[in-house]
Amino acid sequence: MKLPAPQIGFDRFIKLEWAEAALRVRAGVSNLDDLAKVLDASHHGTAAKKKTRTVLNRLWLEPLRSDLVEFADRGAKIYRDGPDISVPAMTWGMALATYPFFGKVAEIVGRLTALQGECTSAEIHRRMAEIYGEREGTRRMTNMVLQSQASWGAIERLENGKRIVRKKSIDLHGSPVAAWLAEACLRYAGRSLPVASLDSNPMIYPFALGGSISYRLSKSSTVEMRVDGTGNQVIGLSS
Repeated sequence: MKLPAPQIGFDRFIKLEWAEAALRVRAGVSNLDDLAKVLDASHHGTAAKKKTRTVLNRLWLEPLRSDLVEFADRGAKIYRDGPDISVPAMTWGMALATYPFFGKVAEIVGRLTALQGECTSAEIHRRMAEIYGEREGTRRMTNMVLQSQASWGAIERLENGKRIVRKKSIDLHGSPVAAWLAEACLRYAGRSLPVASLDSNPMIYPFALGGSISYRLSKSSTVEMRVDGTGNQVIGLSS
């Protein structure tokens, strides 16, 4: 029996300033009226604005699962407490944890650009079609994610989007954001991950976690660090 293709979910271009506006509401430093003003200034038509709000709701305002509510709350606290917070990393983390489709695009882009720093959009679309099927929407939604990742400072889309070039990584210096982003990787992956390869994990290709990330993770109440059967140090979500 043929299994149904996975759900897409992330079906809109999300500009970084829209995501930050929603994060600010979650953090309690602005309100829904402020978010509405940001969206009113950039959207033509009620339908388009409503679809954008749906994605932003799932990212920050109304996460679909209870574990993501708590995860979003901790992210909002980091944002509220940190004057030098990396909004792209926080937006990336919530997108990873919430939308597997977003995570898969990120993972594919990270792998394809790992050696030469660039790839073609055709390569990305081909690999996404292998997973999600050659159905209406797969290609268009992949482009939505790529456009969003470009807005968040991860890539440049050149030659009318045909060529994807990875930008320089943002160093998170082992900050609280870095540990939170590492946890987002676990939530996307759904399994334990080796500590040694976290920094080079393709799903977070736009970021460098920083040297003290192991220490921060060891102090986390939501992540547990252990040694697997082969002697490698791994992290997983606390039960």
